[in-house]
Formats: sequence, C-alpha cells, structure tokens
Amino acid sequence: MSAIEQLREKLNEVSRLGQAAAVLDWDQQCYMPPGGGDARAEQSAVIQKVIHEKFTSDEVGELLETSASELNGASLDSDDAALIRITKMDFDRETKVPGALVAEQAKVTSLAHEVWVKARKEKDFKTFQPWLERIVDNCRQIAEHRGYKDHIYDALLEEFEAGTKTSEVERIFTDLRPSLVDLVQQIKDSPAKVDNSIMSREYPVEKQLEICNDLVKRIGFDFTNGRQDQAAHPFCTNFSNNDVRITTRFDAHWLPGSVFASMHEAGHAMYEQGSPDKFEGTTLSGGTSLGFHESQSRMWENQIGRSRAFIDYYFPVLKEKFPDSLGSVTAEQFYLAANKVAPSMIRVEADEVTYGLHIMLRFELEKLMIEGKVRFSDLPELWNTKMQEYLGITPKDDAEGVLQDVHWSSGILGYFPTYQLGNLISSQLWEKMQAAIPDIYSQIERGDFQAILEWLRSNVHQYGRKYLPGELIMRITGKAVDSGPYMGYLRTKYKDIYQLGD
Repeated sequence: MSAIEQLREKLNEVSRLGQAAAVLDWDQQCYMPPGGGDARAEQSAVIQKVIHEKFTSDEVGELLETSASELNGASLDSDDAALIRITKMDFDRETKVPGALVAEQAKVTSLAHEVWVKARKEKDFKTFQPWLERIVDNCRQIAEHRGYKDHIYDALLEEFEAGTKTSEVERIFTDLRPSLVDLVQQIKDSPAKVDNSIMSREYPVEKQLEICNDLVKRIGFDFTNGRQDQAAHPFCTNFSNNDVRITTRFDAHWLPGSVFASMHEAGHAMYEQGSPDKFEGTTLSGGTSLGFHESQSRMWENQIGRSRAFIDYYFPVLKEKFPDSLGSVTAEQFYLAANKVAPSMIRVEADEVTYGLHIMLRFELEKLMIEGKVRFSDLPELWNTKMQEYLGITPKDDAEGVLQDVHWSSGILGYFPTYQLGNLISSQLWEKMQAAIPDIYSQIERGDFQAILEWLRSNVHQYGRKYLPGELIMRITGKAVDSGPYMGYLRTKYKDIYQLGD
C-alpha cells in the first residue's frame, strides 16, 4: 500500500473507536441507569486514551510526512491533499497533550455529567462546583499543552472553529451587540404586542413526540439512518453518516421546547447524513466546524421553521394533533406566538433576537474561567448579574441560570461562540440560497424541502471537513463571516411582526 493508503487505514481505526465512544456517551445521556455512572467513566477514560495514543503515534506522524511527499504539492482541492492538511492540523494539536490528561478529562466529565443532571434537578450549583473546577483546570492544562500565541482561549476555540481567534470573536460580538440591544429595545417599545400564551397550553408529551418525529422526517431527516430520543439537554451525535442520533426534551406546557429543538437538531443531523461516504473513517468526515454546524441547525430552526411559510404549511398538522389547545387558533396567531421576542432564561428556548446575547454572556464567563479570573463560588451570582445586564431579567434559581447548559459538564469549553457564529453564517447562506431558489418560500409553503436540502448538500455538506471554515464561507459567499445579512434578516422579519419604523 502507498503511504496515504496506510494512513487511511490507521485513521479508520481511530475514527471507528471515536464512534464507539460516541455510542457510550449517547447511551449515558439517553438510557444508562444512574448506577452505571462510575463504570461508564472508566470505560470512557480507557477508550479516549486508546484513541489518543493511536492517533498521536509516531507511525501516524511518519505516514503524514511520507504521504505529503508522495503528493508532491498537490492542490488543496485534492481530497488526498486536504486529508493530509486537516489530519496534520489535528495531529499537531493533539500530540502536545499527554494521554493521561485526555483519559483524566474523559473520566471526570463522564462522572460530572451525572452530578450535573442531579444538581440541575435540585437547583444546587454547589454540588456541581468542585467538578466544574476540575474540568476547567483540565481544560486549562490542555490549552497550555497545545499552546497559543495571543490568548489561552484560542487553544480551546481552535478545536471547534479552526482558524478563528478569540480576538476575532470579541470584535464580531462587540460590533454586533449594540445592534442587537437596539433591536430588542425597539421591539420592547413597540405598541404592537405579541401573545404567546397559546404555547403554554396542554400538549401531551406522547403527541409531541409523534409530531417531532413527523416534522423532522418531512424536512429531510432520514430515519433509515437515524433516530430521535429524549435527553436532559437536546443534542445530536453520530456513529457514522448512516447512523445519526438526535434528542429533544418535552414539557407538556411548552410546545416550542420540543418542536423547534427537534428542527434544530435535525439540521445538525442532516449535515452529518450528508457527509460523503468517501470521507467516512477519516478526519474529513462530518462538518467543517461547529460554526458551520450551527448554521445548519439555526437555519432549519429559524429561517425555515419559524417562517410564516413553514407555519402556514405545518400548522394544520399541529391543529389536528392538538385540537383542544389549538382548535380556535389561526396559523397567523401561531406564527406570531412562535416569533415573540422577550428576554427569557433558557438559551435553547430563546427567540432569534435575544439568543445571541445568551451566547455573549457564556463566552465572557468561559474566558474568565479559563483565565483564572473568577471564583467558581461566584459563578451563580455573576451569571445572574450578567443576565440582568444583557437581558434585564434574573434567574430565580441555579437551574434557570448557571446550571442550564450541559456543555461545561462535558468539558466543552470554547464551543459557545460557535452558536452565534452559526447564526451569522446561516444568514449569509440563506441570502445565497434565496438568490438560487427565488420561489423558496412558495416551496416551503407546499412542504417541498428538496431544493433546499440539495442546495445545502451541494454547497456545504459535500465538502465535509475538506476546507477550513473561513475558506468555505468565502467559497460559498465570497465574503468572510459578516453580521450584515444576519441583522438585515432580523430587522426585516421583526419590523413586520412588531410594526417597527425604518
């Protein structure tokens, strides 16, 4: 075999082990009995250590060098050249981290997840605090091992949004924040009021599950190669492009919490299902970055799912399923309720306009934790203070506040900025898609999503991780990540809903 063929063989082993680790994590969040936590932590630690050792072995390093020589300067448009580049990038990052630290973090986060679930249920941050301290300390050590030029947070952000720096995120968020705050204030001052009380009527959970499964199937989620389950926090994971799992959670008195979460996770899932077979078992499989991943989920949830066209199409199904709660409601009333703008405690249920402020809050807190500039015992109070500062509301307990997201218990620091970057990218893609599909809203209103999915397959999904996120957005739109289309989309939509002036 050639060197690159040998490299692919080694990467396939690493990839399949990673998929097996994902099965363990999915099972823990969906089905594992509480008593299995200790054993699962040991299992996760062992498998993550093996993955790390196999991927960072001298043999892989030598094969990378030999493969690069064999390609003799091939263009990055070549799949083989892209494979070498992306693998080398990951290899250089991960070889710097000791395997023992990787295993330790896997064990700690597995145990911490069970503590977080219990702490969130009991609204008690203090029980989770020592675990968060251990996780952040591990993240800090990992970042130091990886190295960075400007900011320690760069070393964590790089894993999720390669090529993006903390300073760039700060600049984007600083430029965007005044526009968002101004739009929120305009909406608050508007005499047009939106009533979303219909969303908190009685919606039996078993019927919500039926709706969510029907809904994601209609927009393109392939149940032959996927499934949907319940979890404490909605997420998407995959064990190959032919086995993609999504989850949601249900509240019998809050319909959007499951419906739009399912559309969001289906957006992630369809990206993974669209990853080319030729990239399976390599570092090129999946999405190019978490920002691009979030662009897919946010687009299906918001530009499509919360559009008037989509609600005109799907509301009759909802009305038939929930006649007692929606029998006297019109599609227009439901559309307005689905797009009510009001500061809210829970990020995953936040409206489009205030959502970005939730992300900015988390980004600021993560930086403080990684920099060692905050006492962990102060986090609940600091969270509440920033919620008041950003959104004008204060959580009543830790479950509504500092404990609401699963990410920190999983050791995923550096991820949160990608949610808002995904919002920006989604609007840039949507602008391009509308130009390519002029009757896009008419198609949505008919329940025809084929052209949308085909456009995404052709322009985004087919490339997997072949290009860096900055390269891919330039390839598709001709521009770097830009907040202009995002703010334009929000202003146009909410000017109509809230009768705002120019």
